Amino acid sequence: MNRIDTPDTLTLAEVLGNGALAIMAYAILGVLLLAAGFYVVDLATPGRLSKVIRNDRNPNATLIAASGMAGVGLIVAASIWSSGGALREGLLVTLAFGLVGIAAQTLGMFAFDKIAGFSVAELVRESTLQPAAILLSVTRFVIGLITAVAVI
Repeated sequence: MNRIDTPDTLTLAEVLGNGALAIMAYAILGVLLLAAGFYVVDLATPGRLSKVIRNDRNPNATLIAASGMAGVGLIVAASIWSSGGALREGLLVTLAFGLVGIAAQTLGMFAFDKIAGFSVAELVRESTLQPAAILLSVTRFVIGLITAVAVI
């Protein structure tokens, strides 16, 4: 006799095992998207971003990178939330929307350069925190927030 597994017929171990695997899959995808977001910011700024943050201790580069990570994190969380428990579809949606969010943030950075007249390249060369870096960082975070809400 074949048994169809429904939430009522799964054992606690099966529920916990499936849940743990889903959490691990989303965590891995989330970390990969965060790394991709950091890498894209790295490409859009002069020098190695990790060096500028770690060695130069540049607050502008740090704030710009951190705001991008926060925005991507919001998108990943919203994508997981909206997946409705369907793991495969949820992972695909998270991947797609995460990449869209990274692209939107990158376009926002380039638009910021052109429209606002502030150079991101110049901002990350400044050794003291600049008001334009705060503005760009809030913009990147809000782009992530808008994308996250659109997912929901």
